[in-house]
Amino acid sequence: MKKYILTRTLRSLISVLAVVTIAFLMVYSLIPRDRVFNGDPLIQKLVSKPDQLVNYKNATWENLGYIDFAEQRDMCKTSESYSACMLPNSSASQQWLTDHAADGWVGALYPTSGALYAYRDIPLLERLQRFYGNMIKFDNPNKVQDSTNPNLERGISFSKDLSGMPAITCSGCESKYLLYFDGNFPFVHQNWIKFNLGVSYPSFAYIPVLSVITTNQGVYKYSDMTFATGSSQSSPINEHSCIYKPSTALDRLDKLKFTDNYANCDYNMTDPSMLSISFLIGIFALIFSYFIGIPAGIVMASHKGKAIDKIGLFFVTIMFSIPSLAFIYFVRYGNVALFSLPDKFPTFGSLNPISYLSPIIILGSLGLSGLIVWVRRYMIDQSTADYVKFARAKGLSQKEIFNKHILRNAIIPIAQGLPAAIIATLGGAVMTETVFAAPGMGKMLPDAVSNFNNPMIIAITFIFTVLSIFSVFAGDVLVTYIDPRISLAEKGGRK
Repeated sequence: MKKYILTRTLRSLISVLAVVTIAFLMVYSLIPRDRVFNGDPLIQKLVSKPDQLVNYKNATWENLGYIDFAEQRDMCKTSESYSACMLPNSSASQQWLTDHAADGWVGALYPTSGALYAYRDIPLLERLQRFYGNMIKFDNPNKVQDSTNPNLERGISFSKDLSGMPAITCSGCESKYLLYFDGNFPFVHQNWIKFNLGVSYPSFAYIPVLSVITTNQGVYKYSDMTFATGSSQSSPINEHSCIYKPSTALDRLDKLKFTDNYANCDYNMTDPSMLSISFLIGIFALIFSYFIGIPAGIVMASHKGKAIDKIGLFFVTIMFSIPSLAFIYFVRYGNVALFSLPDKFPTFGSLNPISYLSPIIILGSLGLSGLIVWVRRYMIDQSTADYVKFARAKGLSQKEIFNKHILRNAIIPIAQGLPAAIIATLGGAVMTETVFAAPGMGKMLPDAVSNFNNPMIIAITFIFTVLSIFSVFAGDVLVTYIDPRISLAEKGGRK
Protein backbone atom coordinates (compact mmCIF):
# COMPACT_ATOMS: atom_id res chain seq x y z
CA MET A 1 0.00 0.00 0.00
CA LYS A 2 2.75 2.48 0.96
CA LYS A 3 4.73 1.69 -2.16
CA TYR A 4 1.62 2.09 -4.29
CA ILE A 5 0.83 5.49 -2.76
CA LEU A 6 4.40 6.68 -3.32
CA THR A 7 4.39 5.45 -6.93
CA ARG A 8 1.02 7.01 -7.70
CA THR A 9 2.08 10.29 -6.07
CA LEU A 10 5.18 10.46 -8.28
CA ARG A 11 3.17 9.58 -11.36
CA SER A 12 0.59 12.23 -10.47
CA LEU A 13 3.29 14.87 -10.06
CA ILE A 14 4.77 13.95 -13.44
CA SER A 15 1.31 14.19 -15.00
CA VAL A 16 0.77 17.63 -13.47
CA LEU A 17 4.14 18.84 -14.79
CA ALA A 18 3.37 17.47 -18.26
CA VAL A 19 -0.05 19.13 -18.50
CA VAL A 20 1.11 22.49 -17.14
CA THR A 21 4.22 22.46 -19.34
CA ILE A 22 2.15 21.83 -22.47
CA ALA A 23 -0.26 24.62 -21.49
CA PHE A 24 2.64 27.00 -20.76
CA LEU A 25 4.36 26.31 -24.08
CA MET A 26 1.12 26.69 -26.04
CA VAL A 27 0.04 29.93 -24.36
CA TYR A 28 3.41 31.65 -24.57
CA SER A 29 4.27 30.48 -28.09
CA LEU A 30 0.90 30.90 -29.82
CA ILE A 31 -0.37 34.16 -28.26
CA PRO A 32 1.59 37.27 -29.34
CA ARG A 33 2.77 39.20 -26.33
CA ASP A 34 1.21 42.45 -27.61
CA ARG A 35 -2.20 40.89 -26.88
CA VAL A 36 -1.68 41.28 -23.14
CA PHE A 37 -2.41 45.01 -23.55
CA ASN A 38 -5.82 44.47 -25.17
CA GLY A 39 -7.63 44.97 -21.87
CA ASP A 40 -5.30 47.63 -20.45
CA PRO A 41 -7.01 51.07 -20.46
CA LEU A 42 -3.71 52.84 -19.71
CA ILE A 43 -2.34 52.05 -23.18
CA GLN A 44 -4.72 54.47 -24.89
CA LYS A 45 -3.81 57.22 -22.43
CA LEU A 46 -0.10 56.82 -23.23
CA VAL A 47 -0.44 56.96 -27.02
CA SER A 48 0.33 60.70 -26.96
CA LYS A 49 3.43 60.05 -24.79
CA PRO A 50 5.65 57.76 -26.89
CA ASP A 51 8.51 57.48 -24.39
CA GLN A 52 6.21 56.53 -21.52
CA LEU A 53 4.37 54.07 -23.77
CA VAL A 54 7.59 52.29 -24.76
CA ASN A 55 8.77 52.20 -21.16
CA TYR A 56 5.41 50.95 -19.89
CA LYS A 57 5.24 48.13 -22.43
CA ASN A 58 8.78 46.92 -21.79
CA ALA A 59 8.44 47.15 -18.01
CA THR A 60 5.20 45.16 -18.21
CA TRP A 61 6.75 42.48 -20.42
CA GLU A 62 9.62 42.23 -17.94
CA ASN A 63 7.21 41.78 -15.02
CA LEU A 64 5.39 39.06 -16.96
CA GLY A 65 8.64 37.26 -17.78
CA TYR A 66 8.80 37.89 -21.54
CA ILE A 67 11.98 39.98 -21.57
CA ASP A 68 14.82 41.38 -19.49
CA PHE A 69 14.73 45.17 -19.67
CA ALA A 70 17.34 47.80 -18.81
CA GLU A 71 17.35 51.57 -19.20
CA GLN A 72 20.41 53.74 -19.63
CA ARG A 73 20.50 54.58 -15.92
CA ASP A 74 20.69 50.84 -15.18
CA MET A 75 23.64 50.52 -17.56
CA CYS A 76 25.45 53.41 -15.91
CA LYS A 77 25.17 52.24 -12.29
CA THR A 78 28.60 50.60 -12.42
CA SER A 79 30.20 53.27 -14.57
CA GLU A 80 33.07 55.31 -13.16
CA SER A 81 31.31 58.53 -14.20
CA TYR A 82 27.55 58.22 -13.96
CA SER A 83 26.84 61.68 -15.42
CA ALA A 84 29.09 61.09 -18.43
CA CYS A 85 27.57 57.67 -19.01
CA MET A 86 24.06 59.18 -19.07
CA LEU A 87 24.87 61.44 -22.04
CA PRO A 88 23.30 60.45 -25.40
CA ASN A 89 25.36 57.81 -27.22
CA SER A 90 27.94 57.79 -24.43
CA SER A 91 30.83 55.39 -24.88
CA ALA A 92 30.15 53.77 -21.50
CA SER A 93 26.54 52.87 -22.38
CA GLN A 94 27.59 51.63 -25.82
CA GLN A 95 30.28 49.51 -24.18
CA TRP A 96 27.60 47.99 -21.93
CA LEU A 97 25.64 47.00 -25.03
CA THR A 98 28.75 45.54 -26.63
CA ASP A 99 29.55 43.52 -23.51
CA HIS A 100 26.01 42.11 -23.33
CA ALA A 101 25.37 41.57 -27.02
CA ALA A 102 26.50 37.97 -26.82
CA ASP A 103 23.76 37.33 -24.24
CA GLY A 104 21.09 38.52 -26.66
CA TRP A 105 20.65 42.12 -25.49
CA VAL A 106 19.47 44.57 -28.17
CA GLY A 107 19.72 48.34 -27.85
CA ALA A 108 17.10 50.91 -28.91
CA LEU A 109 16.33 54.60 -28.43
CA TYR A 110 13.25 56.19 -26.90
CA PRO A 111 11.41 57.91 -29.78
CA THR A 112 11.22 61.39 -28.19
CA SER A 113 14.13 61.79 -25.77
CA GLY A 114 16.57 59.59 -27.67
CA ALA A 115 17.65 57.96 -24.40
CA LEU A 116 19.04 54.46 -24.66
CA TYR A 117 17.34 51.31 -23.43
CA ALA A 118 17.99 47.63 -24.02
CA TYR A 119 16.04 44.41 -23.83
CA ARG A 120 16.63 40.70 -24.14
CA ASP A 121 13.96 38.28 -25.27
CA ILE A 122 13.86 35.41 -22.81
CA PRO A 123 13.74 32.07 -24.67
CA LEU A 124 10.60 30.05 -24.07
CA LEU A 125 12.39 27.18 -22.32
CA GLU A 126 14.21 29.63 -20.06
CA ARG A 127 10.85 31.20 -19.18
CA LEU A 128 9.51 27.76 -18.32
CA GLN A 129 12.56 27.06 -16.16
CA ARG A 130 12.06 30.34 -14.28
CA PHE A 131 8.38 29.52 -13.77
CA TYR A 132 9.15 26.21 -12.09
CA GLY A 133 12.26 27.54 -10.33
CA ASN A 134 10.29 30.32 -8.64
CA MET A 135 7.16 28.28 -7.95
CA ILE A 136 8.02 27.40 -4.35
CA LYS A 137 9.61 29.98 -2.08
CA PHE A 138 10.88 29.36 1.45
CA ASP A 139 11.02 32.20 3.92
CA ASN A 140 14.11 32.46 6.15
CA PRO A 141 15.79 34.97 8.49
CA ASN A 142 18.18 36.09 5.75
CA LYS A 143 15.44 36.86 3.25
CA VAL A 144 15.28 40.59 3.96
CA GLN A 145 18.24 42.66 2.80
CA ASP A 146 17.72 46.30 3.81
CA SER A 147 20.77 48.55 3.74
CA THR A 148 18.85 51.21 5.69
CA ASN A 149 18.40 48.81 8.60
CA PRO A 150 21.86 47.26 9.17
CA ASN A 151 21.11 46.28 12.78
CA LEU A 152 18.09 44.15 11.93
CA GLU A 153 17.92 41.20 14.30
CA ARG A 154 17.56 37.86 12.59
CA GLY A 155 16.03 34.72 14.01
CA ILE A 156 12.94 32.59 14.57
CA SER A 157 11.15 32.48 17.91
CA PHE A 158 7.98 31.34 19.67
CA SER A 159 5.75 34.28 20.45
CA LYS A 160 2.15 35.48 20.55
CA ASP A 161 0.12 37.62 18.20
CA LEU A 162 -1.82 40.72 19.27
CA SER A 163 -4.81 38.59 20.29
CA GLY A 164 -2.65 36.44 22.58
CA MET A 165 -2.64 33.32 20.38
CA PRO A 166 0.65 31.37 20.12
CA ALA A 167 2.65 31.84 16.96
CA ILE A 168 6.07 31.25 15.42
CA THR A 169 7.49 34.62 14.42
CA CYS A 170 10.58 35.65 12.51
CA SER A 171 12.80 38.69 12.26
CA GLY A 172 14.65 38.97 8.98
CA CYS A 173 12.09 36.90 7.10
CA GLU A 174 9.78 38.48 4.55
CA SER A 175 6.75 37.57 6.71
CA LYS A 176 6.66 38.17 10.44
CA TYR A 177 4.31 35.27 11.23
CA LEU A 178 5.55 31.93 9.91
CA LEU A 179 2.94 29.86 11.76
CA TYR A 180 -0.21 31.09 13.50
CA PHE A 181 -3.70 30.11 14.61
CA ASP A 182 -7.09 31.73 14.17
CA GLY A 183 -10.79 30.89 13.89
CA ASN A 184 -10.82 30.47 10.11
CA PHE A 185 -10.63 27.06 8.46
CA PRO A 186 -8.24 25.20 8.53
CA PHE A 187 -7.42 27.10 11.78
CA VAL A 188 -3.66 26.52 11.48
CA HIS A 189 -1.94 28.73 8.88
CA GLN A 190 1.59 29.30 7.69
CA ASN A 191 3.63 31.80 5.68
CA TRP A 192 6.78 29.69 5.75
CA ILE A 193 6.30 28.16 2.32
CA LYS A 194 4.64 30.17 -0.43
CA PHE A 195 3.59 29.17 -3.92
CA ASN A 196 4.31 31.65 -6.67
CA LEU A 197 2.35 31.20 -9.91
CA GLY A 198 3.05 34.64 -11.33
CA VAL A 199 1.21 37.93 -11.26
CA SER A 200 -2.13 38.73 -12.84
CA TYR A 201 -2.31 41.14 -15.80
CA PRO A 202 -4.16 43.15 -17.10
CA SER A 203 -7.06 42.36 -14.74
CA PHE A 204 -6.00 42.60 -11.07
CA ALA A 205 -2.78 44.08 -12.41
CA TYR A 206 0.44 42.86 -10.75
CA ILE A 207 -1.35 41.10 -7.91
CA PRO A 208 -0.13 37.49 -7.43
CA VAL A 209 -2.65 35.17 -9.04
CA LEU A 210 -3.01 33.07 -5.90
CA SER A 211 -3.82 36.22 -3.93
CA VAL A 212 -6.50 37.12 -6.49
CA ILE A 213 -8.19 33.75 -5.96
CA THR A 214 -7.67 33.26 -2.22
CA THR A 215 -7.89 36.79 -0.75
CA ASN A 216 -11.19 37.85 0.81
CA GLN A 217 -13.34 40.34 -1.08
CA GLY A 218 -15.84 43.07 -0.32
CA VAL A 219 -15.24 46.11 1.88
CA TYR A 220 -12.95 46.58 4.85
CA LYS A 221 -13.88 44.67 7.97
CA TYR A 222 -12.97 46.72 11.04
CA SER A 223 -12.30 45.40 14.54
CA ASP A 224 -10.93 46.87 17.73
CA MET A 225 -7.18 46.31 17.90
CA THR A 226 -4.43 47.16 20.37
CA PHE A 227 -1.14 47.35 18.51
CA ALA A 228 2.35 46.60 19.80
CA THR A 229 2.92 50.31 20.48
CA GLY A 230 -0.09 50.33 22.82
CA SER A 231 -2.21 52.31 20.39
CA SER A 232 -5.86 51.13 20.33
CA GLN A 233 -8.15 51.80 17.41
CA SER A 234 -10.68 50.26 15.06
CA SER A 235 -8.68 48.88 12.15
CA PRO A 236 -9.11 46.44 9.23
CA ILE A 237 -5.45 45.37 9.32
CA ASN A 238 -4.79 41.63 9.08
CA GLU A 239 -1.89 41.29 11.49
CA HIS A 240 -0.86 37.85 10.26
CA SER A 241 -0.33 39.09 6.71
CA CYS A 242 2.27 41.74 7.61
CA ILE A 243 5.52 41.61 5.65
CA TYR A 244 8.73 43.60 5.91
CA LYS A 245 8.67 47.25 4.89
CA PRO A 246 11.97 49.07 4.25
CA SER A 247 12.86 51.74 6.81
CA THR A 248 12.76 54.45 4.16
CA ALA A 249 9.13 53.56 3.38
CA LEU A 250 7.84 53.63 6.96
CA ASP A 251 5.51 56.58 7.55
CA ARG A 252 4.09 58.25 10.64
CA LEU A 253 1.01 56.01 10.77
CA ASP A 254 3.20 52.89 10.61
CA LYS A 255 5.25 54.07 13.56
CA LEU A 256 2.10 54.70 15.58
CA LYS A 257 1.11 51.02 15.24
CA PHE A 258 4.25 48.95 14.85
CA THR A 259 7.49 48.68 16.79
CA ASP A 260 9.29 46.93 13.93
CA ASN A 261 9.43 47.08 10.14
CA TYR A 262 6.67 44.52 9.60
CA ALA A 263 4.14 47.18 8.67
CA ASN A 264 3.15 46.24 5.10
CA CYS A 265 -0.13 44.45 5.82
CA ASP A 266 -3.22 43.27 3.99
CA TYR A 267 -6.69 44.10 5.25
CA ASN A 268 -9.53 41.99 6.55
CA MET A 269 -12.48 42.03 4.18
CA THR A 270 -16.14 41.24 4.72
CA ASP A 271 -16.74 38.68 1.94
CA PRO A 272 -15.19 35.26 1.29
CA SER A 273 -12.57 34.78 -1.41
CA MET A 274 -13.33 33.61 -4.94
CA LEU A 275 -12.09 30.14 -4.08
CA SER A 276 -14.23 29.99 -0.92
CA ILE A 277 -17.41 31.03 -2.74
CA SER A 278 -16.86 28.47 -5.51
CA PHE A 279 -16.03 25.81 -2.93
CA LEU A 280 -19.16 26.52 -0.88
CA ILE A 281 -21.43 26.44 -3.92
CA GLY A 282 -19.72 23.34 -5.35
CA ILE A 283 -19.68 21.27 -2.17
CA PHE A 284 -23.29 21.99 -1.20
CA ALA A 285 -24.40 21.39 -4.79
CA LEU A 286 -22.69 18.00 -4.67
CA ILE A 287 -24.35 17.17 -1.34
CA PHE A 288 -27.72 18.18 -2.82
CA SER A 289 -27.08 16.03 -5.90
CA TYR A 290 -25.99 12.94 -3.94
CA PHE A 291 -28.71 13.36 -1.30
CA ILE A 292 -31.37 13.12 -4.01
CA GLY A 293 -29.62 11.12 -6.73
CA ILE A 294 -28.46 8.08 -4.77
CA PRO A 295 -31.81 7.33 -3.06
CA ALA A 296 -33.67 7.97 -6.32
CA GLY A 297 -31.42 5.58 -8.25
CA ILE A 298 -31.78 2.91 -5.55
CA VAL A 299 -35.58 3.20 -5.51
CA MET A 300 -35.76 3.02 -9.30
CA ALA A 301 -33.50 -0.03 -9.41
CA SER A 302 -35.47 -1.85 -6.72
CA HIS A 303 -38.71 -1.17 -8.67
CA LYS A 304 -37.32 -1.85 -12.14
CA GLY A 305 -40.01 -1.74 -14.82
CA LYS A 306 -42.68 -0.43 -12.47
CA ALA A 307 -44.42 2.95 -12.48
CA ILE A 308 -41.92 4.72 -10.21
CA ASP A 309 -39.02 3.52 -12.38
CA LYS A 310 -40.73 4.72 -15.56
CA ILE A 311 -41.49 8.12 -14.04
CA GLY A 312 -37.86 8.43 -12.95
CA LEU A 313 -36.56 7.49 -16.40
CA PHE A 314 -38.90 10.05 -17.97
CA PHE A 315 -37.50 12.72 -15.63
CA VAL A 316 -33.92 11.70 -16.42
CA THR A 317 -34.59 11.80 -20.17
CA ILE A 318 -36.05 15.31 -19.88
CA MET A 319 -33.05 16.47 -17.84
CA PHE A 320 -30.62 15.08 -20.39
CA SER A 321 -32.52 16.80 -23.21
CA ILE A 322 -32.62 20.33 -21.78
CA PRO A 323 -29.52 22.44 -22.62
CA SER A 324 -27.66 23.40 -19.45
CA LEU A 325 -27.88 27.15 -20.06
CA ALA A 326 -31.63 26.96 -20.74
CA PHE A 327 -32.10 24.93 -17.55
CA ILE A 328 -30.16 27.48 -15.50
CA TYR A 329 -32.32 30.38 -16.69
CA PHE A 330 -35.55 28.37 -16.35
CA VAL A 331 -34.87 27.40 -12.74
CA ARG A 332 -33.58 30.87 -11.88
CA TYR A 333 -36.77 32.56 -13.07
CA GLY A 334 -38.84 29.85 -11.39
CA ASN A 335 -37.10 30.44 -8.07
CA VAL A 336 -37.68 34.18 -8.39
CA ALA A 337 -41.37 33.85 -9.26
CA LEU A 338 -42.30 31.08 -6.84
CA PHE A 339 -39.95 31.56 -3.88
CA SER A 340 -38.78 35.19 -4.25
CA LEU A 341 -35.15 34.10 -4.33
CA PRO A 342 -32.69 36.65 -5.75
CA ASP A 343 -31.85 36.40 -9.45
CA LYS A 344 -28.37 37.82 -8.83
CA PHE A 345 -25.85 36.84 -6.19
CA PRO A 346 -24.96 40.42 -5.15
CA THR A 347 -28.61 41.23 -4.31
CA PHE A 348 -28.15 40.04 -0.71
CA GLY A 349 -24.40 39.48 -0.84
CA SER A 350 -22.13 36.57 -0.01
CA LEU A 351 -22.85 36.69 3.75
CA ASN A 352 -26.55 35.83 3.29
CA PRO A 353 -27.27 32.07 2.87
CA ILE A 354 -30.23 32.89 0.60
CA SER A 355 -27.77 34.10 -2.06
CA TYR A 356 -26.40 30.57 -2.39
CA LEU A 357 -29.70 28.67 -2.69
CA SER A 358 -30.42 29.07 -6.41
CA PRO A 359 -26.81 28.44 -7.57
CA ILE A 360 -26.61 25.35 -5.33
CA ILE A 361 -29.94 23.92 -6.52
CA ILE A 362 -29.12 24.57 -10.18
CA LEU A 363 -25.55 23.27 -10.06
CA GLY A 364 -26.63 20.19 -8.08
CA SER A 365 -29.50 19.49 -10.47
CA LEU A 366 -27.23 19.64 -13.53
CA GLY A 367 -25.43 16.48 -12.38
CA LEU A 368 -28.49 14.82 -10.89
CA SER A 369 -29.70 12.92 -13.97
CA GLY A 370 -26.31 11.35 -14.66
CA LEU A 371 -25.93 10.27 -11.04
CA ILE A 372 -29.40 8.67 -10.98
CA VAL A 373 -28.69 6.71 -14.17
CA TRP A 374 -25.36 5.41 -12.88
CA VAL A 375 -26.71 4.40 -9.46
CA ARG A 376 -29.68 2.63 -11.08
CA ARG A 377 -27.41 0.81 -13.48
CA TYR A 378 -24.96 -0.30 -10.78
CA MET A 379 -27.79 -1.55 -8.61
CA ILE A 380 -29.41 -3.52 -11.45
CA ASP A 381 -26.08 -5.00 -12.52
CA GLN A 382 -25.37 -6.17 -8.99
CA SER A 383 -28.87 -7.58 -8.47
CA THR A 384 -28.35 -10.03 -11.36
CA ALA A 385 -24.90 -11.18 -10.23
CA ASP A 386 -24.27 -14.82 -9.31
CA TYR A 387 -23.57 -14.05 -5.64
CA VAL A 388 -27.09 -12.63 -5.31
CA LYS A 389 -28.60 -15.84 -6.68
CA PHE A 390 -26.45 -17.82 -4.26
CA ALA A 391 -27.60 -15.62 -1.35
CA ARG A 392 -31.23 -16.21 -2.26
CA ALA A 393 -30.58 -19.95 -2.41
CA LYS A 394 -29.15 -19.75 1.14
CA GLY A 395 -32.45 -18.30 2.28
CA LEU A 396 -31.40 -14.69 2.91
CA SER A 397 -34.23 -12.17 2.74
CA GLN A 398 -34.37 -9.59 -0.03
CA LYS A 399 -33.68 -6.85 2.53
CA GLU A 400 -30.53 -8.60 3.80
CA ILE A 401 -29.31 -9.23 0.25
CA PHE A 402 -29.92 -5.61 -0.67
CA ASN A 403 -28.27 -4.02 2.39
CA LYS A 404 -25.33 -6.39 2.92
CA HIS A 405 -24.40 -7.23 -0.67
CA ILE A 406 -25.97 -5.28 -3.50
CA LEU A 407 -25.73 -1.81 -1.96
CA ARG A 408 -22.22 -2.43 -0.67
CA ASN A 409 -20.89 -3.44 -4.08
CA ALA A 410 -22.86 -0.88 -6.07
CA ILE A 411 -21.63 2.02 -3.93
CA ILE A 412 -17.94 1.28 -4.69
CA PRO A 413 -17.73 2.92 -8.17
CA ILE A 414 -19.83 5.84 -6.90
CA ALA A 415 -17.45 6.41 -3.97
CA GLN A 416 -14.46 6.08 -6.28
CA GLY A 417 -15.81 8.89 -8.43
CA LEU A 418 -16.68 11.17 -5.50
CA PRO A 419 -13.41 13.18 -5.42
CA ALA A 420 -13.56 13.65 -9.19
CA ALA A 421 -17.21 14.72 -8.87
CA ILE A 422 -16.17 17.48 -6.48
CA ILE A 423 -13.71 18.82 -9.06
CA ALA A 424 -16.27 18.50 -11.85
CA THR A 425 -18.74 20.49 -9.77
CA LEU A 426 -16.22 23.28 -9.23
CA GLY A 427 -15.44 23.32 -12.95
CA GLY A 428 -19.13 23.24 -13.89
CA ALA A 429 -19.76 26.40 -11.87
CA VAL A 430 -18.58 28.55 -14.80
CA MET A 431 -22.06 29.05 -16.29
CA THR A 432 -23.82 29.18 -12.93
CA GLU A 433 -21.50 31.82 -11.49
CA THR A 434 -21.69 33.84 -14.70
CA VAL A 435 -25.51 33.84 -14.80
CA PHE A 436 -25.80 34.76 -11.11
CA ALA A 437 -22.83 37.17 -11.15
CA ALA A 438 -21.31 35.22 -8.25
CA PRO A 439 -17.75 36.41 -7.48
CA GLY A 440 -16.23 32.92 -7.55
CA MET A 441 -13.27 31.48 -9.41
CA GLY A 442 -15.41 29.42 -11.81
CA LYS A 443 -15.55 32.26 -14.32
CA MET A 444 -11.91 33.27 -13.86
CA LEU A 445 -10.61 30.97 -16.62
CA PRO A 446 -12.90 32.22 -19.42
CA ASP A 447 -12.31 35.80 -18.26
CA ALA A 448 -8.55 35.21 -18.29
CA VAL A 449 -8.72 33.75 -21.79
CA SER A 450 -10.77 36.66 -23.16
CA ASN A 451 -8.45 39.23 -21.52
CA PHE A 452 -5.23 37.40 -22.51
CA ASN A 453 -4.32 37.17 -18.85
CA ASN A 454 -1.75 34.47 -19.55
CA PRO A 455 -0.37 34.06 -15.98
CA MET A 456 -3.93 33.52 -14.71
CA ILE A 457 -4.57 30.93 -17.43
CA ILE A 458 -1.48 28.96 -16.43
CA ALA A 459 -2.24 29.27 -12.70
CA ILE A 460 -5.84 28.06 -13.01
CA THR A 461 -4.72 25.25 -15.32
CA PHE A 462 -2.18 24.23 -12.69
CA ILE A 463 -4.74 24.33 -9.84
CA PHE A 464 -7.40 22.32 -11.64
CA THR A 465 -4.85 19.83 -13.00
CA VAL A 466 -3.52 19.16 -9.49
CA LEU A 467 -7.04 18.77 -8.09
CA SER A 468 -8.21 16.56 -10.95
CA ILE A 469 -5.26 14.17 -11.03
CA PHE A 470 -5.06 13.76 -7.27
CA SER A 471 -8.85 13.35 -7.01
CA VAL A 472 -8.60 10.21 -9.13
CA PHE A 473 -5.84 8.98 -6.85
CA ALA A 474 -7.95 9.80 -3.78
CA GLY A 475 -10.88 7.88 -5.27
CA ASP A 476 -8.79 4.71 -5.56
CA VAL A 477 -7.67 5.00 -1.95
CA LEU A 478 -11.21 5.74 -0.74
CA VAL A 479 -12.66 2.47 -2.04
CA THR A 480 -10.17 0.45 0.00
CA TYR A 481 -11.70 1.91 3.18
CA ILE A 482 -15.25 1.34 2.01
CA ASP A 483 -14.60 -2.27 1.02
CA PRO A 484 -11.62 -3.94 2.77
CA ARG A 485 -11.77 -6.76 0.20
CA ILE A 486 -10.19 -4.38 -2.29
CA SER A 487 -6.48 -3.82 -1.86
CA LEU A 488 -4.02 -1.82 -3.90
CA ALA A 489 -1.24 -3.96 -5.29
CA GLU A 490 2.37 -2.85 -5.15
CA LYS A 491 2.48 -2.02 -8.83
CA GLY A 492 -0.69 0.07 -8.75
CA GLY A 493 -3.12 -2.65 -9.71
CA ARG A 494 -5.79 -4.34 -7.63
CA LYS A 495 -5.75 -7.79 -6.15
